[in-house]
Parts: sequence; structure tokens; C-alpha cells
Amino acid sequence: MPGKIWFITGASSGFGRLMTEIALKNGDSAIATLRKPEVLADLVSQHSADNLLVLKLDVTHPQQIKDAFSEAIKKFGRVDIVFNNAGYSMVGEIEGAPEDAARAVFDVNLWGAVNVSKEAVRIFRDVNKPAGGTLLQISSIAGIEAYPAVGYYSASKYALEGISTALAAELDPEWNIKVVLVEPGNFATPVLNNLVRTPPHPAYTKPTLPSAMVRDMIKGGPIGAEADTVKAVAIMYQIAQLPDPPLHFAVGKDAIQGVKVKAEKLLADTGRFASWSDALSSEVQLVV
Repeated sequence: MPGKIWFITGASSGFGRLMTEIALKNGDSAIATLRKPEVLADLVSQHSADNLLVLKLDVTHPQQIKDAFSEAIKKFGRVDIVFNNAGYSMVGEIEGAPEDAARAVFDVNLWGAVNVSKEAVRIFRDVNKPAGGTLLQISSIAGIEAYPAVGYYSASKYALEGISTALAAELDPEWNIKVVLVEPGNFATPVLNNLVRTPPHPAYTKPTLPSAMVRDMIKGGPIGAEADTVKAVAIMYQIAQLPDPPLHFAVGKDAIQGVKVKAEKLLADTGRFASWSDALSSEVQLVV
């Protein structure tokens, strides 16, 4: 069978760089997009131009997204899998982080991902013959359980989870488009190198506060990052090959545990006060 055509955002390092390498190693072709194409000069020297196309792309510019997909179609004729990976994190308390910095996180992690998603769906449906494709949305366990000191990052991933869930529900099954929310735990990627760190809010500097503890822990690298990042990306590659992949795909034992804990908390809170809604029946007189 001929190899798949991958469109990868945020290919400069981490998951994006690794997925580009794995796709090429497996005989696929890759459109690797990033803000600084020169970063992939070594890959370009190792692979044929018939299989690797490197393009400059800043996902905060919708026209650049459209242009990059256009170049991909011009070269390869179709795109089978989109690895929607571009993003970054920011440390800052909700009360203290500057609004412009927080909005910038959403511009990349949400709106950039949304605009890539919209173009991906259009290509999968209207350009690919036969129609179809897989959209891998790189979310995070922080999109399932929000953490102190990275609330805006978590919120951007929560939003991506919601948008992607709605998108998956909107798609006509006849289009044969699959959406997968990849929810990794903590992995040793260069994400902290690009981490935006805002000064702590004066009210949150007490060392025992959760946000202060998170700030202290991330000084040394990803929290609890013991899993193999290459193996993680390899299983992301595998999930994209399935004809019926899951909507939610937690990656890493910490991510799986986090999902379970979140689900248990949600069910516990719901069950604890479920009876309060019994009084909302029109037949029941509510006394306040």
C-alpha cells in the first residue's frame, strides 16, 4: 500500500519533530510546518524532496494555513492525516497573568488549531479522492484536569476539547473523517524551553500554595516525566492507522490516571447533589 500523507504543525521539536521522523521512517510523506523552517535543515538533507516538504507556517495567520495546505495539495495531491500540534504553555496565576499574554496562548492553542482543523476538514472532504482523513488534535491531560499556575494553558486545551468534540459530532459519516483528541501526560519534550513565564502575583508567593509549588517544580523540567517520548509518538502514529479510532486517546499512565480521577470526581459531585434536582419537577413545590 502507498504511504500516507501527513500534514504536521509545530514540527520544529517535540511531538511534531518526532512525528515527522516516524512518518518518514515508515515510508509515508510529510509536510512539516513550523515558524522557522531552517530548524529542519538536517531532515531536509536526509530525505528526498519527493517525501518531505518543509513549509513556514505561523498558525496565528489563517492565510498562511490555507497557503500551506495549498502547497501540500499541489505537491502530493491529498492529505491523509493532520497532526495538529502547534502550541505552547504559559505559567501565570489566573489573577496575575497579563491579559495580552493569556490571549496569545488562545491565539495559538485554540484559534490556530481551529483554523488548521477547518482547512483539514475541507481538504479531507472536498479534495481527497476518495474523501476521508484523520485529524489528530494534540490536547493535553491539562485539558481534562486543570492545574494551578497553568490555568490559561489548561483553559485553551479545555476549549480545544470542546471544539473538537462538537466538530466530530457535526461531521457527516459519509465524509469518512475521524477526529482524535490526543491527551498526553507529562513527557520530556522541549516545551519548557518555549514556556512563557509571567511574574507571580504578590498574593500567591507563599511557598505552600499550589501555584507556587508548580512554579518551583517546573524549574527542573517536566513534572514526573518518566515515560518514553519516542514510544508515545509511535503509538500516536499507530492510533491514526485505525479505521475507527477513539475520540479521546489518553497517552501515558499519568494521563490515564488523571482521566480516571477526574471522572470519579465528576461522578461523585454529581451523585452527591443529584437529589436536589428532584425538586425541579413541576409537580414539586420548592421551598427556599
